[in-house]
Amino acid sequence: MATRQDFAPLAERVVAALGGPGNIRSVTHCATRLRFKIRENDKADLQAADAVDGVLTAIHSGGQYQVVIGNDVPFAYEAVTALDGMASKGVKDSVDEDGAGEEMDADGGDTDKNLLNKFIDLVSALFSPILWCLAGLGLGKAFLTLAETTGLLEETSDTYVILNATFDGIFYFLPLFLALTAARRFKVNQFIALSMMAPLVLPQIVALSEAENVHLFGIPLNSMNYSSSVIPAIIAVWVAGYLQRWLEKVLPGAVRNFFTPLIVVAVMVPLVLLTIGPVTLQLGNWLSDGLNWLLSAAPWLGGAVLGAFWQVFVLFGLHWSLIPVFLNDIAVQGYTLLMGPLLAAVLAQASAAAAVWIRAKDPERKKVAGPGVISGFLAGVTEPIIYGVNLPLKYPFYVGLGSGAVGGAIIGMAHGGMDTFVFPSVLALPAAVNVGTFGMTVLGTVVAVILGFVGTWFVVPMAERKLSGAAVIADAPAEPKTADVTGQVTVLAPVPGNVVPLEDVDDKVFASGAMGAGVGIEPAGRSTVTVTSPVSGKLIAVQKTGHAYGIRGDNGAEVLVHVGIDTVKMGGTGFSTLVERGQHVSAGEALGTVDLAAVAEAGYPATTLVIVTNTKKLTAVTPVASGDVAGGATILDIEN
Repeated sequence: MATRQDFAPLAERVVAALGGPGNIRSVTHCATRLRFKIRENDKADLQAADAVDGVLTAIHSGGQYQVVIGNDVPFAYEAVTALDGMASKGVKDSVDEDGAGEEMDADGGDTDKNLLNKFIDLVSALFSPILWCLAGLGLGKAFLTLAETTGLLEETSDTYVILNATFDGIFYFLPLFLALTAARRFKVNQFIALSMMAPLVLPQIVALSEAENVHLFGIPLNSMNYSSSVIPAIIAVWVAGYLQRWLEKVLPGAVRNFFTPLIVVAVMVPLVLLTIGPVTLQLGNWLSDGLNWLLSAAPWLGGAVLGAFWQVFVLFGLHWSLIPVFLNDIAVQGYTLLMGPLLAAVLAQASAAAAVWIRAKDPERKKVAGPGVISGFLAGVTEPIIYGVNLPLKYPFYVGLGSGAVGGAIIGMAHGGMDTFVFPSVLALPAAVNVGTFGMTVLGTVVAVILGFVGTWFVVPMAERKLSGAAVIADAPAEPKTADVTGQVTVLAPVPGNVVPLEDVDDKVFASGAMGAGVGIEPAGRSTVTVTSPVSGKLIAVQKTGHAYGIRGDNGAEVLVHVGIDTVKMGGTGFSTLVERGQHVSAGEALGTVDLAAVAEAGYPATTLVIVTNTKKLTAVTPVASGDVAGGATILDIEN
């Protein structure tokens, strides 16, 4: 089995051929190719890269240097990013599964999505590498809360304090973890990013959030508590990326290595304290004032807003300004009405994730949802299910917001609240017994849970189809190795049209045969065409843009169906998918549809490629059709 070490010599020679780390802006990979963006073309030697042992071919296309490796490209990518100076240039989260690829810009988005979807996708991607830790330690917090509630552990005991620190550390220092993942996303030096965020969670800085008359360079400073925050770390690292890249261009080589981190950290820490902190704090103050007024003027509406948007407030870090209000209300009047509707908000999201846990087909998503649901219900810890389950799927998150609004409205009308500051959860219900009408508070919570579960149950299939099998976990297990082909295999045409030889298609990598033998089909007409499976087998890749599918046949043949040339750049416009990754399909079964008129209008060839990607392990892959063929007609014969 191949490992990263096996590709170390290849990585060194390819990077050197492209001008070295200093000439490489970014590197990502797809199913078969390393894709480099470089600074100066005249420093890159494409022929030298092509001549490296293990490289199938190397081309310059679409503004990228594409180095075709084959199925072991993930190991080659790891070897490249392990080289000195290359770690911060890896853009692994933007990988495409078919070989065409779409590179994320430095801002982490792409031009084909609206701002909300860009933000959701960005946050989900940044949390992906740490989801397992969040899920596991969140479960630990749930069990610890249960032990404290049932009297097995005293909150003041040394054991409780140590275990609480054990499970809570990742949540308290979350900005540092996000600085690390954001650095990879925005191509920032990871250690500069960590050095920039570390001061913001030091006890001295945390203490300033409660101090008065704090000044920085003579400027009055209204600081916030950055522990457990999300958005400040993301924004700070994103901005730091531009500063770092500018400094690397203008600073002399003799001082660049140590002056770059010095200047970035020295500039960014005060900048964050003077900008992001005060802005977030002010927004939070306005929010808390508005919610208090709303609960007094229209309790049901105030409850609905809190029930719907509490998780959104947490997402943007605005909840920090509400927590002092909670504590002040409890200290002055013995209770706070602001916390009552939060039961509906939190448990609605937990119940939505529970529906995903049971209903979803993606095993990796289910693995995250399981422990996340337990920690959400028992401890009110929703980070794992928000960032790893509901938010990436979008629809469960929206259902959770709506369900929380209904439940929150009921709790608001009952003047429900809490007389103790606890994380909203099932185990926190005793804190609501003496505030308002407790029966109505329970009713509102139960309604939110039921609506969240039932609503999500119906939208999970649609949500998974829209996501098209994209992995939630960045380090999800790879597909098993290719099975041996047994007997003679027939490959069918996925669309009707005119068969063209593979060497005549308008894509250098496909035409070269580097990805395997096959044919192209020019689809007939300009209407919507159904794309069908050329073989019976398991879907090992379903591109989220709907333009490509990979099927591992029951008899071992691996077939790629790629609809159009460069159609990945359409961002899914004109395409729809009817299947998901991991699903078993029969030959001739519908995979999705393509609007040929939309492809033509976008200016891309609609040539549909049918490639046998494990050709080298076979005796022969023989085209057996020419001219016009109907969908489902035999186009390739495979012999082992």
